[in-house]
Amino acid sequence: MCESCGCNLTHGNEHLVAADGHLARTSSGTESIEVLKGLLDANDHQARHNREHFNQHRVFAVNLMSSPGAGKTSLLEATIDALAGDLNMAVIEGDLETENDAMRIRDKGIAAIQISTGSACHLDAHMVHSALHELTLDELDVLFIENVGNLVCPASFDLGQHRNVTLLSSPEGDDKPAKYPVMFRAADLLLITKSDLMEVLGDFDPERAGAYLRRLANPAPVLVLSARSGFGMQAWLDWIREEINLHRRRLPQEKTDRHIGSRTV
Repeated sequence: MCESCGCNLTHGNEHLVAADGHLARTSSGTESIEVLKGLLDANDHQARHNREHFNQHRVFAVNLMSSPGAGKTSLLEATIDALAGDLNMAVIEGDLETENDAMRIRDKGIAAIQISTGSACHLDAHMVHSALHELTLDELDVLFIENVGNLVCPASFDLGQHRNVTLLSSPEGDDKPAKYPVMFRAADLLLITKSDLMEVLGDFDPERAGAYLRRLANPAPVLVLSARSGFGMQAWLDWIREEINLHRRRLPQEKTDRHIGSRTV
């Protein structure tokens, strides 16, 4: 999608194609594909730097992705309520405009850095790097990155995170993994949210959603929960704690490579 919609150029990486940027000129001077490849390579380089930075400070970084309205911010609010006093958390919020979600997180007493992407429908590693300057990483156990609501482009941009968590809400339909394979193939965990609405809607089958995920050769666990009712939240909280512990045990020999969409970075 970014190859056609132009959202690969963001305020985070535009310095690379400015007059004095190292991508301002291609070998032929005209090839936009070469510029796109350069932007993706530069993003991946910055993402590796971000991940190394997280590792140095023993911070576990989670990238939350979903369509708009799937419940990312509500999930974070419920997570903060449950883990406050147990883990030190912060949030980077990505939206095209407004600080609405960041303010909701700050109301919970948690640091939240808002990134307004303008016309870009995803975060990139350069944006995240800029936000890190506003956080004291030594004080954190986990950093949640709430990506822009979009089931396409966010999956193609490494941010430096350690895990991708993709949310699929019951009103969206259980066939979304089949329709948006790049997003769901990149998931390390699939959260089926708004489970309290399933009885009302009557046409969402979690097992069918999981089957579509398996057809993508993705063995990621699938959890069903409701941030509103609290159903299934304990499994999600246990996953966070377990992944933080695993991450810290891996730190001495941490590998930073990740598969992002069809690319290895």
